[in-house]
Amino acid sequence: MKEKILIVEDDKDIAKMLEYNLKKEGFKVITASDGEDGLDLAVRQYPDLILLDLMLPGMDGLEVCKALKKESKTGLIPVIMLTAKGQESDKVVGLELGADDYVTKPFSPRELIARIKAVLRRAAEKESLSEIFQVGDLSIDFAKISVMVKGKPVELTAKEFELLKTLLKAKGRVLSRDYLLDTIWGYDHALEIQTRTVDVHIRTLRKKLKTAAKMILTVKSYGYRFRTEEE
Repeated sequence: MKEKILIVEDDKDIAKMLEYNLKKEGFKVITASDGEDGLDLAVRQYPDLILLDLMLPGMDGLEVCKALKKESKTGLIPVIMLTAKGQESDKVVGLELGADDYVTKPFSPRELIARIKAVLRRAAEKESLSEIFQVGDLSIDFAKISVMVKGKPVELTAKEFELLKTLLKAKGRVLSRDYLLDTIWGYDHALEIQTRTVDVHIRTLRKKLKTAAKMILTVKSYGYRFRTEEE
């Protein structure tokens, strides 16, 4: 079964061009012309990927992305931002909010489809873990996307959950910041601000995990790893 793509784009010509090329590639396509409708469709239709324009009427793309990533039902849906802005700051904000990639207008349909397939491939290649993981004070239910510390629920963003999950999957191996960026954010350009993004997410994750924060170890000048049960 082919993947379903949600296009959230207010420019009718661009939306039609995207829909035509995606259907030509065999994707199922649904569209929305503003942020509110896009959010509604994401919840009701649960697409495999969302193409999200940055400059939307009313609720802009950054607000939509933030809302999507806050909700457990839509938080793990990959998002590619479409932006006419070339400023680095706009791209970085989108990535900070949880976007998986961005494409700057004007772009070729061929390039965009290649990006879409790469993001979908990364999502599909993520290894499945046992349904429930428990160590020390920490308990994670991967099916329900829920985390508990000492029996109390912990609210994590989609990226924080994926970060924790990726560290667990490594089973004690050290993961570099670049690896974490490419695996979780799907963005491998070596900008200083991006490596700091990983550090910021780790810091926030540790704060939320409280007593279980000690399970995430820093390896100086390289990256992070998850403490094994034997340690």
